[in-house]
Amino acid sequence: MPLSPTPPIDLTAAAGAAAGHYPSRPVEVDEELLHALDEICEVVDDDGAVAEASRDWWPLALHWSLQGEVPQLADLIARPRSVDEVAAVLTTCNLGRVPVTVAGGRSGVCGASTPAFGGVILDTTALAGVVSVDAVSGIVEVRPGTFGPDLERVLNGEHGLSVGHFPQSFDLATVGGWVASRGAGQYSTRYGKIEHMVVGLEAVLADGTVIRTGGAPAAAAGPDLTQLLTGSEGTLAVITDVWLRAHPLPAAERRAAYLFDSFADGIEACRLTMRRGATPAVLRLYDAPESARGRGGDGTNCVLLVLDEGDALLVDATMAIVDESCTTAGATPADVELVEEWMQHRNDTSALQSLTHKGFVVDTMEIAAPWSALDAIFDATRDAMMAVEHARAATCHLSHSYADGACLYFTFAATPPADEIESTYVALWDAGTRAVLANGGNLSHHHGIGINRGRFMAEALGTAFATLEQIKRTLDPNGILNPGKLGFPSPFGPAPWP
Repeated sequence: MPLSPTPPIDLTAAAGAAAGHYPSRPVEVDEELLHALDEICEVVDDDGAVAEASRDWWPLALHWSLQGEVPQLADLIARPRSVDEVAAVLTTCNLGRVPVTVAGGRSGVCGASTPAFGGVILDTTALAGVVSVDAVSGIVEVRPGTFGPDLERVLNGEHGLSVGHFPQSFDLATVGGWVASRGAGQYSTRYGKIEHMVVGLEAVLADGTVIRTGGAPAAAAGPDLTQLLTGSEGTLAVITDVWLRAHPLPAAERRAAYLFDSFADGIEACRLTMRRGATPAVLRLYDAPESARGRGGDGTNCVLLVLDEGDALLVDATMAIVDESCTTAGATPADVELVEEWMQHRNDTSALQSLTHKGFVVDTMEIAAPWSALDAIFDATRDAMMAVEHARAATCHLSHSYADGACLYFTFAATPPADEIESTYVALWDAGTRAVLANGGNLSHHHGIGINRGRFMAEALGTAFATLEQIKRTLDPNGILNPGKLGFPSPFGPAPWP
């Protein structure tokens, strides 16, 4: 059976009694529009189902769930099964000036798939399945509501192929969510982020117009509209079909692990590896505190885990370059079984739920920056977070590497009084984000923007943000598509949070 969304934590409200946390009044669907939608596709207005569909995995909102609240309540769920039904839903809602929030697996951690102003949740999970596979070209056509394991099961078992996109949310997320959030898998150093895998898209604009983008390798037919929609988080269009690059299942795999005296030394080893053209699938460097938490470190050294897969000749060459780079940077070999331990537990999210139940504020912040800026960002961001009142920990690992830079993935925790959970969370994100931006980093590497990071968009993009706003107004003049996200102004009210 196809997979379905996984609840992030228990919603403590009695069935149908959940409340919206945001102070804004949600937009309701009138009877005439409800009837029109009911004529188009399946409509669900059960209070319990709507409340469940109105939340995602945003760590702050998990605290709200334990209080019987979701960020905001939608009025109903629409479940189209075809692009024509999606177009009809959007046409109807656009004419009625009703907000539409697209949701698939709802595994996002920034509130992107929550209905900030109520209205309609457009559930894409009925738009699922692998449509076609061009094994000669290595291109797979897949519906946006398809979950990662379902996609890989078909490609692996029937075609001997893989897309190679394995985010931590692999079991929870859909292909459409990968594309909409510009996500990254744990093997992105080998295969790239999702934007490097997308060949083309089919999407529906706010007025119901269906468009196709991309479809040819290395085309030069003007600006790339595929990349415009990738990462737009449902604010510019609704993705209804995706073409992805696939590759043969790997013939070989090799692993290694190393110990470094400092995080800076480990960064240098990763930089040397990438600058020589080697792209191991996994190149994960942990700081001393994270290395000591089950990664084989002793609390003073830093652990690097390496895994590569593919053609045996390429894998051997890549791992030889990794070993030379690590030796040059002063590393000593570590137990290779550390890689297997990471493989077994890499997608475990149980700690998030456990710490939330105990009242901890905990979250992760992933950013990317050029190699030359990483050391300064590593120090400044942890210091800034630890300066926030009630902060308990701020640690870091390097999770994805590229020729020009890498992703740093910060984890923070705090233990504020119950009435200061939200203010502490805001303070930690403000401190960490501004330290990153001030030292040359970007706003997000793969978790996206959603609601949580919206307040930083104008600061991060500068004058280019006004251009992005103009694109939004052109494609969605009535502002119905996922309002309240990406920092865009909304006709339905001011930003709902913070």
